[in-house]
Amino acid sequence: MSFIHDDFLLSTNTARRLYHTFAKDEPILDYHNHLPPKDIAEDRQFRNLHEIWLEGDHYKWRAMRCNGIAEDLITGNASPKDKFLAWAKTVPQTLRNPLYHWTHLELKRYFGIDELLSESTAEGIWEQTEAALAKPEMSARNILRTQKVRALCTTDDPTDDLSWHKKCAADGFEVGVYPTFRPDKALAVHQLDAWNDWVTKLGQVTNIDIRQFNDLLQALEKRHTYFHEIGCRLSDHGLNRCHATYTSDAAVHRLFERYRSNRTSRRVFEEDREYLASHIMQHIGRLNAKRGWTMQLHLGPIRNNNTRLAQKVGADVGCDSIGDWSQAEPLSRFLDTLNSEDALPKTVLYNVNPTANYVFATMAGNFSDGVTPGKVQFGSGWWFLDQKEGMEWQINALSNLGLLSRFIGMLTDSRSFMSFPRHEYFRRTLCNLLGQDVEAGLIPDDDTLVGSMVKNICYSNAKAYLGLAVS
Repeated sequence: MSFIHDDFLLSTNTARRLYHTFAKDEPILDYHNHLPPKDIAEDRQFRNLHEIWLEGDHYKWRAMRCNGIAEDLITGNASPKDKFLAWAKTVPQTLRNPLYHWTHLELKRYFGIDELLSESTAEGIWEQTEAALAKPEMSARNILRTQKVRALCTTDDPTDDLSWHKKCAADGFEVGVYPTFRPDKALAVHQLDAWNDWVTKLGQVTNIDIRQFNDLLQALEKRHTYFHEIGCRLSDHGLNRCHATYTSDAAVHRLFERYRSNRTSRRVFEEDREYLASHIMQHIGRLNAKRGWTMQLHLGPIRNNNTRLAQKVGADVGCDSIGDWSQAEPLSRFLDTLNSEDALPKTVLYNVNPTANYVFATMAGNFSDGVTPGKVQFGSGWWFLDQKEGMEWQINALSNLGLLSRFIGMLTDSRSFMSFPRHEYFRRTLCNLLGQDVEAGLIPDDDTLVGSMVKNICYSNAKAYLGLAVS
């Protein structure tokens, strides 16, 4: 039997029935990823496994460094084939890491390859996949079609012109390609020169001379409107923890003018950054509520820990880790401030530290409105937790403290067009967990009850919740 077989990860008869009957054939709504919309608009044809698989995957880069692979073979100037061979050398060392599962699931689903990737099989797999990738059915758009993707949401800065999203729509491409509003740079006043450059760029894009705080808010609202017109229905925010320390409007205006002028001080005080970020995030929350958007809060990591590597290679290259930030009080304060104004949008909370799973799951239940099912969601296992065990922890916490039946399911959070089998990986994990419960007598052996929940979690809940234009 091949490693990736029909019943992979499915340990009981009930789990197999649930997966094959109710989960396997559901389409995909990938509502958070980092795919380049340009590749979709131009229907990119990938030349080799490095381009489609390794080019931007910091998960793999991190594992390769742990295996003693030189940086030149990871992000440096080595040839694409040599970088792939270095990855193939690493794969056997990833046993019990989710990368081992993902690697072979992706080779199976995209190329029908059952061989285990290693140094000895690498040459043959390189040649086989290179030939397959040259075929029209392996272009970016056709991959989305064959993977049954109905819609996806990329991650986009407010200054982006969204021309690639517009091209996809203008072409009549049947898969929805929507932007997500990611205004993190608006909060990064601690990186003063880069922040001022970004604010200037925002002003140029919006034709607003941004000198005062209200100018910034106006410019952000203008871009929020523009994104909405292109089909955007989500914002996304990558934060250590929620910013929820408020001061008077007059004080915030003075702080903004001080750092915007960049003349009175080169030092940015942490409390000043916190005040500015809190008021900006509150503004974005109000805009989201006004337009019926969903706000995604990705909370908890420490990014770019390795300063030397970050200076050499750049940010987001695989030297991030789980943080131990205090989450509960600022998260409660942020959500409650918006809720007190009747301006709390639909919100998805993603946690990267498993010790805070119960904090997030209980926080989500505090702000139900009696109208929107699952208004505040405890989102799927994210980043270091998007593997089998992390998914199970998240599902169990949500089940114990909320309504699993209203869960909007999985996303890839990926930069690779080969990552869509992560939805399958999640669905198998979900069905295995539920199948074990059925056979242990913990939930009824009722396919109408359990099977319909599985189908909804795989696709229908996200479709109903997010309000995207998908079939």
